[in-house]
Amino acid sequence: MMVRWALLCEFWGDIAKEFYWKTPCPGPFLRYNFDVTKGKIFIEWMKGATTNICYNVLDRNVHEKKLGDKVAFYWEGNEPGETTQITYHQLLVQVCQFSNVLRKQGIQKGDRVAIYMPMIPELVVAMLACARIGALHSIVFAGFSSESLCERILDSSCSLLIT
Repeated sequence: MMVRWALLCEFWGDIAKEFYWKTPCPGPFLRYNFDVTKGKIFIEWMKGATTNICYNVLDRNVHEKKLGDKVAFYWEGNEPGETTQITYHQLLVQVCQFSNVLRKQGIQKGDRVAIYMPMIPELVVAMLACARIGALHSIVFAGFSSESLCERILDSSCSLLIT
């Protein structure tokens, strides 16, 4: 078990080195205790570090790495020929626009947002827009019933539903 945690820590540590950190991790990358005889069970990853994943995924790729014209992701729908590709620049523009929409709806850092959408490109835009402004998001697959959606909204205390 210790070997797995060491490998996991090494893997994610290498990934984390590639990110921009507003506040770098001040202590150990990973701390944990799984032994009840040694105290409270806990896991702490990068405690005290802060970053914005949207900035790392989009802004850095467009502005620092000059990858704006490169494809960020390919999307394929359910119907034959229903496909699209979105560049980093296109995605950044859409995410910034939707972040502004969320702000105009009063969404702020720490607010919770439910996203009830099928697997379409706009789902990615909504998720990244939430991350950009620091809002937590809860994705509910669009095939779930209205009762299931209601339960998840109430359980997570969401203040906005994106459909």
